Amino acid sequence: MQEQLQKIKQEFLKGLVEIKDTLQLEKLENEFFSRKSGKINDVMQILKDLSVEAKKEFGVLVNEFKKDLEEKLAEKKAELANEKLGNLIETESIDVTQPKLPKVEPGHLHPMTIVHNELEDVFTSMGFMVLDGPELESDYYNFQALNIPVTSPARDTQDTFFIKDHANWVMRTQTSPVQVRAMQKYGAPLRAVVPGRCFRNEATDGSHEHTFYQLEGIVIDKEISIANLIGVMKELLQGVLKREVEVRLRPGHFDFVEPGFELDMKCLICGGSGCGACKHSGWVETLPCGLVHPEVIKAGGLDPKEWTGFAFGLGSMRLCMQKFGIEDIRHLHAGNINFLKQF
Repeated sequence: MQEQLQKIKQEFLKGLVEIKDTLQLEKLENEFFSRKSGKINDVMQILKDLSVEAKKEFGVLVNEFKKDLEEKLAEKKAELANEKLGNLIETESIDVTQPKLPKVEPGHLHPMTIVHNELEDVFTSMGFMVLDGPELESDYYNFQALNIPVTSPARDTQDTFFIKDHANWVMRTQTSPVQVRAMQKYGAPLRAVVPGRCFRNEATDGSHEHTFYQLEGIVIDKEISIANLIGVMKELLQGVLKREVEVRLRPGHFDFVEPGFELDMKCLICGGSGCGACKHSGWVETLPCGLVHPEVIKAGGLDPKEWTGFAFGLGSMRLCMQKFGIEDIRHLHAGNINFLKQF
């Protein structure tokens, strides 16, 4: 592992020497530090195959390695900034007739980006990989591999956007298809989360959007139980909301889990008295979840007699609403600058 880290460091330093402008530096930064496809993140995937003691040792090593590279990256950014300033001083003159320019306010992250970054941090701290998948998905992965047959009424309730003249392709209705893709690619044991955009032909209101964000999660291992599921869900909500939340678990039917549950949290906006964000029920449907159905494990190329697991699908836009006290989901896509300035 140390040899692998040393090789990455040499590649990084070689690339850093060849950098001539900020655009090249940004490309190099994404290549090595990207959360989803960076070379450092690829190394972190080794964690799932290590023992608990080895994970601690390797985690310390990687953190020191990452800090060293980040310091060298910061030095290069400062160097380029100084060069740019020097060039401006040499080549530009001051126009005293120019009127005063308006103050340019710095940008900041969208509330959904903030929530997704926090979610990824919580799960990576628990040894989960962060994966991605296609938004244009096949009927097989979106439905069939998830134990949703052609005759299932679930296909109707999800109000799918089908692609014209391409009956086997849909805009994904959930990020769940990556469950099967991840099992096929990485095997087991497996811990992974999949944040991403989904699409359904919904009538929009205070708590529904036709384009929305989910975070799917899956754990595949031996002797997984509902207790494991509940423990991870509580850690998730406390990690993002930074407070204790009241939750309830009730039975729910989803084709790709058995048994299935709906995990609800008491609305933090109205305190349970009822509002538009919770459909005036006092509770927010937060986490459909359950133990992975044996047929889904089979579709992932694994033996359900040997492996078990749990899966969950988090409506991350609704979690964002609860975190920041946003009463209408449509604000998140409206592009209203006065709304976004609050975060």
